[in-house]
Amino acid sequence: MPTDGPTVDQGVREMLLLMPRLVARAKRMPVPEQLRDFALTPRHLSLLALLLYDGPATVKTLAGRLEIASTTVSLMVGDLSRQGILVRTEDERDRRRTIVSIGDGHRDAIEGWLAAGADAWRTALEPLAPRERQLVIDALRTYERETMKRTGQPD
Repeated sequence: MPTDGPTVDQGVREMLLLMPRLVARAKRMPVPEQLRDFALTPRHLSLLALLLYDGPATVKTLAGRLEIASTTVSLMVGDLSRQGILVRTEDERDRRRTIVSIGDGHRDAIEGWLAAGADAWRTALEPLAPRERQLVIDALRTYERETMKRTGQPD
C-alpha cells in the first residue's frame, strides 16, 4: 500500500541521522570577524536573532520569547552590553523599564551572521503551506521539550 511518507520508525531513523549533522553545521557557522572576540554562544545567537527580527524589547519580553528565566536573560544582556554589542536605554513611557537593542556598530555583523541560517530556513519553508510550516515548527518544539524531559535538562 503506497504511503505519502515514511513510517514513524523510518522517520525516527532519518531524524536521528539528520539532527547531529544539523547541529554540527550550525556550530560550524563562522562567527564574523567583528564578533569573534566576544565569546558568543548559541544562547547569545537566539537573543540576538530576537532583537534583530523583532526589534528592541524589555528583558522580561525577551525571556518570555526565549522561554528562559528573566535572570538568565538579564545576565546575558549585561554581558553583551558591557561588550558594546547591546544597548540598554530607558523606556520613554515608563522610566522604570529598560529597553534592550542591538548596538548600531554590530547590527550589520549580526545580520550577516544570521543570514545563512535564515536563508536556508526560508528555502526549506517557502514551498510549504502555512499549516505545513506550523507542523514543522510544532514537531521541532515537541522534540525539544521531550528530549529535555527525558534527559532531565532544565527548561
